[in-house]
Amino acid sequence: MAAKSPARQPLSAERVIEGAVGLADQIGVDALTIRKLADALDTKPMTIYHHVANKDAIIDGMVDQVYGEIDLPLTDTDWRTAITHRARSARAVLARHPWATPLMDSREAPGPNTLRHLNAVLGCFRSNGFSLRMTAHAIALVDAFIFGYALQEAGLPATEGEEAVDMAEAMNAQMPADLYPYLIEISVDHVMVPGYDFGEEFDFGLELILDGLEARLGSS
Repeated sequence: MAAKSPARQPLSAERVIEGAVGLADQIGVDALTIRKLADALDTKPMTIYHHVANKDAIIDGMVDQVYGEIDLPLTDTDWRTAITHRARSARAVLARHPWATPLMDSREAPGPNTLRHLNAVLGCFRSNGFSLRMTAHAIALVDAFIFGYALQEAGLPATEGEEAVDMAEAMNAQMPADLYPYLIEISVDHVMVPGYDFGEEFDFGLELILDGLEARLGSS
């Protein structure tokens, strides 16, 4: 008797969103179309519309799924540790889904994961002595750093190891040292030094921001 083919998993809104996230990870969100998504899900474009209203709704769901992958601030520790944990998690998630970074604060219909996440971050600051005004400053500053860093990191041709050295050497070959001495200096004496890792700048920058927030805590 011939073996039965495995039953196709029924389509649902959740499967549509998961499929869209997976496809965007491969081709980017700008190249994502309903037809391409339907092909990836082995279905017809019109079938997708039985589960989601339109492409905007799909993107809303995609962003919400990404927010759901980011760890919430820890609740059993101090605020700096909690926010650092959340920031590092966000960086890792956005590295997996680089298309998502420009969209994270752009949706007008945020989903439950997004709302839960942002509420938890605000709650972390408010429950640790931040005034409402300082909380607004803190979340804006921290998220601007996280999302900005994620964009920069995603755009770099290389961030560490031999690839970073090769990139630096290629750039140096195009730059006259007498015209760009400081670019040559940081390239040769920093980027090309063994052990260089652009990722270390994330923790340095985040710590600097948290130091500044801690210094202002209680002052306004």
